[in-house]
Amino acid sequence: MSTQVAIVGGGPAGLMAAELLSQSGIQVDLFDTKPSVGRKFLLAGRGGLNLTHSEPLPRFQARFAERSEWLSPLLEAFGPDALRAWAQGLGIETFVGSSGRVFPTDLKAAPLLRAWLHRLRQQGVRFHMRHRWLGWADAAAEGHSPALRMATPDGERLVHARATVLALGGGSWSRLGSDGAWLPWLQAKGVDVAPLRAANCGFDVAATGPDRAHWSEHLRSRFAGQPVKPVSLSFTDLQGHTRQQQGEFVLTDTGVEGSLIYAFSAAIRDRIAAEGSATVHLNLLPSHSAETVLTETRRARGPRSLSTHLKSRLGLQGLKMALLHELLTPEQLNDPHGLALALQALPITLSAARPMDEAISTAGGVRFEALDPHLMLRALPGVFCAGEMLDWEAPTGGYLLTASLATGRQAALGALGHLNRST
Repeated sequence: MSTQVAIVGGGPAGLMAAELLSQSGIQVDLFDTKPSVGRKFLLAGRGGLNLTHSEPLPRFQARFAERSEWLSPLLEAFGPDALRAWAQGLGIETFVGSSGRVFPTDLKAAPLLRAWLHRLRQQGVRFHMRHRWLGWADAAAEGHSPALRMATPDGERLVHARATVLALGGGSWSRLGSDGAWLPWLQAKGVDVAPLRAANCGFDVAATGPDRAHWSEHLRSRFAGQPVKPVSLSFTDLQGHTRQQQGEFVLTDTGVEGSLIYAFSAAIRDRIAAEGSATVHLNLLPSHSAETVLTETRRARGPRSLSTHLKSRLGLQGLKMALLHELLTPEQLNDPHGLALALQALPITLSAARPMDEAISTAGGVRFEALDPHLMLRALPGVFCAGEMLDWEAPTGGYLLTASLATGRQAALGALGHLNRST
């Protein structure tokens, strides 16, 4: 088949590219390996769809760290305010939560996706499900890029397009379609690609005893799956910068995960890669001063057990108390000064990131240096890239979705310009 623009990938970036191009009167055919589009988008919205963040744009842009310079112009063109206006245009009202995150008023992803797909179909976008991209054919039709090879339920077919937008995702949640299989095909064409790595991920804890791989059986059986809150986490990255943030995380069978861990995951992952492990420090009593904690650990407890004393004097109990017993020796627990320090800087050594397929997102992918400002591959004229397959990462909080939509929009503008130049 032939089309003006082929979009490969039915996530937010691909759908946004399809929207802008079809609004401009371009025939768009969108291909996805799954039976329906937006599957990762829907799963991410199960706990409340976090669309974007309301913080000032310069701070928002800084969340993308070393890639903020590349993404800032795209986010200026389509940032948090533009995203909220776009959602409102689909009939989806939004609100700002206490954390500054932006959500639909009903917190659901499905109504937004339904309205979006309805609009795309009205604009003439043709959807082709269960079409898995296999790379390029050798030959190209006149006026077209090399044909896209598609595996379909009816066998392989070739798609000839004047321009192609690849929005293939990263390597997390492969069951929803993002499996990173595209990397070798782009590398074979001379595209500069960074290896995929887990981002916004959990970590395994290093052995906490001589006969343990991770946590003790006692801690796992009693507390795995429970949140640790409130706590404050501090961590020093490879550049020597120490950052601290309050929040909560979840104890897992093998380590830790959750929003507070995700906020530090890139720095933790990089230190583990460089040094083999990374140690974070937990303040189990973030609302107490160091003087108060030391006063209470020094206080005579009489016949009371340490657990009873800490519960009555400092409100410490349950999982927090279990972590102290897990990570401190009896001598440390019975040293008032050392215990006070541990209560506000309890060290937890992490040994490995969890597998990439468990991660919320991935780092790595097509390097921006391989793209022109319109997100066209320098090695493959007429082929544009968008979304999480690009080499950027950001914390959770609406940044991932906003940047995916902004890059989808930019790739569409690039494809539109390419079509106009080639006519």
